[in-house]
Amino acid sequence: MNNFKEKANFLWSIADLLRGHYKQADYGKVILPLTVLRRLDFVLEPTKKKVLEVYEVNKSKKSEILEPILNNAAKAKFHNRSKFDFNELAKDHNNIAANLRNYLNGFSISAKEIIDYFSFDDQIKKLDEYDLLYMIIEKFAKAGDMFKNVSALEMGYIFEELIRKFAELSNETAGEHFTPREVIRLMVNLLFVNDKDILRKKGIVKTLYDPACGTGGMLSIAEEYMHELNPDAKLEVFGQELNPESYAICKSDMLIKGQNPGNIKFGNSFTQDGLEDETFDYMLSNPPFGVEWKKAEKQIKDEYANKGFAGRFGAGLPAISDGSFLFLQHMISKMKRSAGGSRIGIVFNGSPLFSGGAGSGTSDIRKWIIENDMLEAIIAMPDQLFYNTGISTYIWIVTDRKEKERKGKVQLINATGSDKDDKDNPFYSKMLRSLGNKRKEIHEQAIKRITEIYGEGKETSYCKIFDNDDFGYHRITVERPSRNEKGKIILDKKGNVMADADLRDSENVPLKEDVEKYFIREVLPHLLDAWIDHSKTKIGYEINFTKYFYIYKPLRSLLDIRKDILALEEETEGMIKEVIK
Repeated sequence: MNNFKEKANFLWSIADLLRGHYKQADYGKVILPLTVLRRLDFVLEPTKKKVLEVYEVNKSKKSEILEPILNNAAKAKFHNRSKFDFNELAKDHNNIAANLRNYLNGFSISAKEIIDYFSFDDQIKKLDEYDLLYMIIEKFAKAGDMFKNVSALEMGYIFEELIRKFAELSNETAGEHFTPREVIRLMVNLLFVNDKDILRKKGIVKTLYDPACGTGGMLSIAEEYMHELNPDAKLEVFGQELNPESYAICKSDMLIKGQNPGNIKFGNSFTQDGLEDETFDYMLSNPPFGVEWKKAEKQIKDEYANKGFAGRFGAGLPAISDGSFLFLQHMISKMKRSAGGSRIGIVFNGSPLFSGGAGSGTSDIRKWIIENDMLEAIIAMPDQLFYNTGISTYIWIVTDRKEKERKGKVQLINATGSDKDDKDNPFYSKMLRSLGNKRKEIHEQAIKRITEIYGEGKETSYCKIFDNDDFGYHRITVERPSRNEKGKIILDKKGNVMADADLRDSENVPLKEDVEKYFIREVLPHLLDAWIDHSKTKIGYEINFTKYFYIYKPLRSLLDIRKDILALEEETEGMIKEVIK
């Protein structure tokens, strides 16, 4: 796996041929589709001759009959019946555009769809006009050996490294977060660890879904995990992706691995649910952080208003500025409620933990998830894990089939390592060379340790167990009387004390605490004329990770600070003397 960056850099170097004719931000329009095509071409290379022979015998047959025959000859879920491949294309400079189009038209229907999402024909015309097409095809033809023994995992790294580079050049970093593979491995471990006995059963078949699947990284790693655990098991993967290039890459990966590419849908999961009414055993996702949902606002609000809990968003709608909880509600709607239940692993930033006060859509969603006992665990991760953002992230484990000992409980794991020196950090290591904003990585031992902490479900310095109610609170409205200029309390027509809106305040009272006792203890000693307006009381939920894992560290003594200053002064003076010499 160490040489994936070397291979990505080689492919990136081909883009140098585009310099002067293409904007750097547009390099991906050429390099990404050709990388996909060359990989498909390499996979089909051993059976190419056989496919052409079978095609000659059967070419008069209807496409619905011919397609499976040629797929069978190719020993894959796709084929290419053109006489050309990359090596043949590189032999004819004069007719490269026509030959390349012939080659593309030779692909089976399943592969053609993938290519169409790249809109590559526009680039063929442009490259041919610049007399660049042949040079680039020749480079890719010579790069065939690069795809030798390349696993789906490594190929995923290569694609994501390329996409990251292109995104940086086009300043398209906001909301674009490719999940590092070690984070996915951790998520997969957490999702499956308590189900190992089930997953080891002979002939077991399970389903997994990602509503924002990108290039398919989560689907691929989950599938590999299942195969390693039980070679006889089958994991059918499903996904949906909005970005056409990522969608095409994901589908090509499905084709090569023998998965059903029809399980991957294109479009916005909120407005064009390609897998409507489908349910799944497992779900994984890393949706874009803090991305607004204004473009889908009408459809989502209509579904919320007209369908309620019969739709996907019955628990509430989050702020327009952050659609994170829309993804989670969408996934919850696809749980196998009456058929054994489901488990979800999803990555969020810090916002879903606490944003929105009691009565807000975001708080109501948290309330619904926790009160229905679906939140099993949250793992706080180190910052600087992702390529295009350095923010802190959290893995949420959500399920409707908690084990008996976990019912009514939520497990919080602090895997940030913030209370340890970097050199002795139990959860991450610093990278020798950063990749964008990614400066830390979760090593194998850390993945194992976090998984063990989660699986054991016992309190440690890194793990705390809470009752569901521990996160809830009553938001009470504290009123004080309105007074006239003489300080006399003003009454309304019915003789009731009028509240002064300018003096109105609120308090958050833990759900487990008696509101009246709290009020008497915390408020009345300071505001003797105050009262609670119970009609305005609301219940909210928030998860304050920092508070739960806060460790007090006393300030250093003045003596210690003075010693350090004197030592520094002495060192500085010595350096000055050396310079003067």
